[in-house]
Amino acid sequence: MNILIVDDESLAREELEFLVKDNPKVSAVYEADTIDAAFRVISEFKIDLLFLDIQLGEENGFDLADDLKTKKNAPKIVFATAYDQYALDAFNASAVDYILKPFEQERVNQAIDKISEIEVAPENPQTTNPRVSITEDEKTSVILKSDIISAYVEKGDFIINTSQRLFKTKQTLIKFSENLDSKQFLQVHRSYLVNLNKVASVEPSFNHTYELTMTDGSKIPVSRSFVTEMKQALGM
Repeated sequence: MNILIVDDESLAREELEFLVKDNPKVSAVYEADTIDAAFRVISEFKIDLLFLDIQLGEENGFDLADDLKTKKNAPKIVFATAYDQYALDAFNASAVDYILKPFEQERVNQAIDKISEIEVAPENPQTTNPRVSITEDEKTSVILKSDIISAYVEKGDFIINTSQRLFKTKQTLIKFSENLDSKQFLQVHRSYLVNLNKVASVEPSFNHTYELTMTDGSKIPVSRSFVTEMKQALGM
């Protein structure tokens, strides 16, 4: 298990790293003192668990947690803080656990053990179907998944860009992606998913983000929290 400790206080990071490394389930431990630094680590390495402080100087750990919500295979989050009044907010942010400073070995181990106990949801059998239906107004079209170039949210509508034409529907990106094979389709942004077989080129953009050019010439942004998966999926 790879762990990232995000805390603006170096002593707190060192203390938690010492306790975390003692757990046999832990393979590697990384540190970050800001949200930007955390994103750089997440973009470069496969992180399984974040120990995340809430007050990060002028930044807030909940902002990082919120950005990771839409990230596929996002790291699990354990909030590690000196303040107990944020516990409800932490669990509303889908945290696995909430531990208080000063840290104790047993409590840290309990948090790590919870990650191992989380069951992986079974794969949706619909992902093996080569076709998918799209309802546009009152008409339902059936298309080949291999014809999909990308799909994205725009002004409240869900747009599916195919080799033939654009489809506009009220379906959500998350719901639509449940019917797609994750080996072929990848979410690369809060509002975009792409067919990996339709990616023509990849270029770095600003602030550790990237931009994909698809086979039809369209441009797709890759946000920081999805960079690692994108690189792995494209063999970069």
